Amino acid sequence: MIARSSPVPGPRSPVPALPWLHPERVAKLLRALEQRILVIDGAMGTMIQRHGLEEADYRGERFVGGFDSLRGTLAESPAGAGAASQESHVHGAGCGHDLKGNNDLLLLTRPEIIAGIHTAYLEAGADLVETNTFNATSVSQADYHLQHLVHELNKAGAQVARQCCDAIEARTPDKPRFVIGVLGPTSRTASISPNVNDPGFRNTSFDELRATYREAIDGLIDGGADTLMVETIFDTLNAKAALFAIEEAFDARGGRLPVMISGTITDASGRTLSGQTAEAFHASVAHGQPLSIGFNCALGASDMRPHVETLAQVSSGYVSAHPNAGLPNAFGEYDETPEEMAATLKEFATSGLLNLVGGCCGTTPAHIRAIAEAVAGVPPRALPRAREQAA
Repeated sequence: MIARSSPVPGPRSPVPALPWLHPERVAKLLRALEQRILVIDGAMGTMIQRHGLEEADYRGERFVGGFDSLRGTLAESPAGAGAASQESHVHGAGCGHDLKGNNDLLLLTRPEIIAGIHTAYLEAGADLVETNTFNATSVSQADYHLQHLVHELNKAGAQVARQCCDAIEARTPDKPRFVIGVLGPTSRTASISPNVNDPGFRNTSFDELRATYREAIDGLIDGGADTLMVETIFDTLNAKAALFAIEEAFDARGGRLPVMISGTITDASGRTLSGQTAEAFHASVAHGQPLSIGFNCALGASDMRPHVETLAQVSSGYVSAHPNAGLPNAFGEYDETPEEMAATLKEFATSGLLNLVGGCCGTTPAHIRAIAEAVAGVPPRALPRAREQAA
């Protein structure tokens, strides 16, 4: 595979770029980024929790027995190795599994809930919505014995978000809305041992991560995503596996989508979990020539500021930030009000740090509305190339 550069703001490469899969949509996105700070939506989990869903909601009809009635775990068994007996066992008594908490599965069992959340954010002022696919990888779905659903979940996630964006855009054609196909970090790390007594042990590998990301990527593209975002990156090696899989998928299709990258600083040290500072993180993933690079999650806006400022200084592309609504309290809840968060992020914007802004854990449509209003009319961060031309 030949990794090709993306035709978005960034260093030039002698390798010809693949064409855009959806050139008209990309043109609208790039034009919007030049004109104003774009708003990303807020948390999905917070909104799902408000519905007070129970096990039956997650199971619906297809998964009423706690397994996939259309397939069971047949796809998980080795090809040709006792598939019939495997399926018989899956459908036997007591073989179901609890599915409550598998928020991605709601795309198949309660899609109207996910659509309602997307629409609420769009009506609050979001320009881009993230697909409900944060855990739609085989690593995460294996906890529910549903890893065979990866492509289906990602395709459904993009389709639901696409329908919501198209419906809102039809009302306001002068303001296009975009679908961000989300690739979460998975619950495993390729750089760090989960066993304190065995520093060399790994419970995943680059190739395993690459394979599960490829399934998810193909689903997101098939479902109509406008961009792909590798987000909440705590391990840069995991992100590199995702970026490699993205290039594989683009090569196979002969076209590409804009790629967004968003890491997460895990504590006051100012480093990712795998030990990188903001500048080192940027240097490690800039080869992918992303449309945007930024940070999300883990920190509230005020604590995230110095790291976003670093990215704004070193990045040749667009910079994003979608922090939590403050830090979680003793009950795991987020206390920062929409007004408080919006005021902090407005300072980011007026300081010339932002091109895209939104919310992560604990944020709601009220937060996104306040943020959208706060940054309205504030010029977006100028790219280094534009600053040089103006000097």
